Amino acid sequence: MNAVVPFSTALRERSSDAHSPHECDGFMTDLLTGAGTRDDYIALIAQHWFIYAALEEAAGRMRSDPVASVFLQGRHSRLPALEADLAFLLGDDWRARITPLPTTQAYVSRIRRVAATWPGGFVAHHYTRLLGDLSGGPSIGRLMKRRFGFETNGIGFLLFGDIADPKAFKTVYREQLDAAPWDDREKERVIAEVLVAYRFTTELFADLTRAKAHQVA
Repeated sequence: MNAVVPFSTALRERSSDAHSPHECDGFMTDLLTGAGTRDDYIALIAQHWFIYAALEEAAGRMRSDPVASVFLQGRHSRLPALEADLAFLLGDDWRARITPLPTTQAYVSRIRRVAATWPGGFVAHHYTRLLGDLSGGPSIGRLMKRRFGFETNGIGFLLFGDIADPKAFKTVYREQLDAAPWDDREKERVIAEVLVAYRFTTELFADLTRAKAHQVA
């Protein structure tokens, strides 16, 4: 008799190709290997602000949902760190100096649309962003610190200082996914939405590359 695969395991396995190293080709590869600039890093953080603003706006509505609210108990807001980073990197007028790229606009619209009526869709985007950034953010932050001479200012978003034990946090989050009262059809819908979120992330890197090329030209 085959053992039942936990949903969190199935989700991770089914989405593994979507966040394999090829997604970092181009923009992120340059940033991580030293070819990217401080302005490239700022552009990346700015787009994250728009995405997290939409996600946390949706989280405010989802706190009353019996399923989605389970994933929001820690109240780990990324916006304060993002806003502090942008103020340090761009100045107090940072809001007037950032603009969402086309993929970011589409990503934000998707988050708002699914989170208006579908708790599972919200969880799919919350999972993709929060656990993805928590997994890769600290190492990227350390690279940016060495590259650009940052201390904690400018990389606070990547440090997740409000999560004392990232490994334990991810373990609990995956246990919550496994305990979610979703039938097989709903689980498939959630997995499909996670793949949508990963596709937006990959397309955003391409947008950032095009925007950089346009500025150079």
